[in-house]
Amino acid sequence: MSGVRAVFLDRDGTLMEEVDYCRDPAKIRVYPGVPEALRKIKAAGWRTFIVTNQSGIGRGLMTEAQYRAVQEELLRQLGAGAIDEVYFCSDPPGIPSTRRKPAPGMVWEAAAAYDIDLPHSFFIGDKSADIECGQRAGARTILVLTGYGAQQRCRPDFIAQDLTQALAFVLQPPDAGAPGIGAE
Repeated sequence: MSGVRAVFLDRDGTLMEEVDYCRDPAKIRVYPGVPEALRKIKAAGWRTFIVTNQSGIGRGLMTEAQYRAVQEELLRQLGAGAIDEVYFCSDPPGIPSTRRKPAPGMVWEAAAAYDIDLPHSFFIGDKSADIECGQRAGARTILVLTGYGAQQRCRPDFIAQDLTQALAFVLQPPDAGAPGIGAE
């Protein structure tokens, strides 16, 4: 294995409750157990990245300053050092983009900047676009059933109830069973 292992995380519906085009930091609700789960994955030596589409900026529904205020509050609630870096794409749908999920551009940027071993890394999210992005980047994928997860029709490597269960699975030795997590 060359490089380091990483977990790429969708933001809305994965780390925090889904709020359509969240532009108000007061509306952030981090899912229970997420800060603790992130501390465990970091303590085990994994890199952590948020990879998020924020088309509300490109659609004119929020400003980049509003997005940054929300992101700053989310990072505060997750805890210092919980996330190595945040990658976001403001491109709206329908515009050709190498960065907007499901395109893997943001994952590849992180992989190049941090020497990430993508085949031994995970992409975790609640939408088909997250799963496709992870697959196209060469990472393993976990669909969480929070946010829009229960409504998605995709083929992740694994399915978890929430991010805490997904990260607990990531931390298990490769030959260990994963109770409660189903393979698709």
